[in-house]
Amino acid sequence: MAGHPAVGPRPREIELNTADLSPTLHAEGDSLFHIPTLDEFFPEALLFAGTPFEFNRVQLVRLIMIAVVLIVLCIIASRAKLVPGRAQSIVELIIEFVHNGIIKNTLGLKDGMRFAPFLITLFVFLLTMNIAGVIPGLNLAGTSVIGLPLLAALWTFVVYVVAGVKKRGFAGYLKHETAPPGLPKPIYLLLVPIEFLQVVLIRWASLTIRLLANMVAGHIMMVVFIGLTHGLLFSASWLTVISPFAGALAIGIYGFEIFVAGLQAFIFTILAAVYIQMATADEH
Repeated sequence: MAGHPAVGPRPREIELNTADLSPTLHAEGDSLFHIPTLDEFFPEALLFAGTPFEFNRVQLVRLIMIAVVLIVLCIIASRAKLVPGRAQSIVELIIEFVHNGIIKNTLGLKDGMRFAPFLITLFVFLLTMNIAGVIPGLNLAGTSVIGLPLLAALWTFVVYVVAGVKKRGFAGYLKHETAPPGLPKPIYLLLVPIEFLQVVLIRWASLTIRLLANMVAGHIMMVVFIGLTHGLLFSASWLTVISPFAGALAIGIYGFEIFVAGLQAFIFTILAAVYIQMATADEH
């Protein structure tokens, strides 16, 4: 009788612990829902692991998209006709959109012709890399890792600085950008450092961060809703009933990401055109 109090609770204790742990083990084992993290954007190396030349899935996506676009454009250009076909019309529509919607409205005809090759190339390049995030099998934008947005931003920085220096000289360009005329002299003590910082750092940094943040956020949103739909559909519970609603949201996010891919290419390109116009305009 004395041993019963010590022995009695033990089976109940084991039973409670097993009940508490079983849902946890069930959830971990099934892997019905994968929560995306920033590790999605840093996949394992495919080649040259641990070296400065490491090659992973992100670089593979970029190379595939560049190769596809170059091959398609070369084929279309070699078969160009006076009366364009469907593929040629799409390419001409994109070029016309950039020329009329960005270059002509921002830089005008004279300066627009000078910088059209750069701006059209920039737009097509960014659109290509952005749209990779919604292509099945690739599922990752080439601009969702900082290297490519940073490269495009620094490319833009070099173009507008060189254009400004060519027109005014180095000192004249800095004066034009940092010290607009007509202000009280004490204001320049505050204004010049801020404007200088904006020219050499803030502009290209904001281009980089804006593009990167939108591509990362879009990818994570798609993964969340697609994974949630999968998890609900195969949950073997009443939650299966609401899986179509999650699927509809996933499709909506997918379509929205296509829109964002084009929008971010447009915003980046029009800001590049604005910075060029600011560097080369006769008036501040």
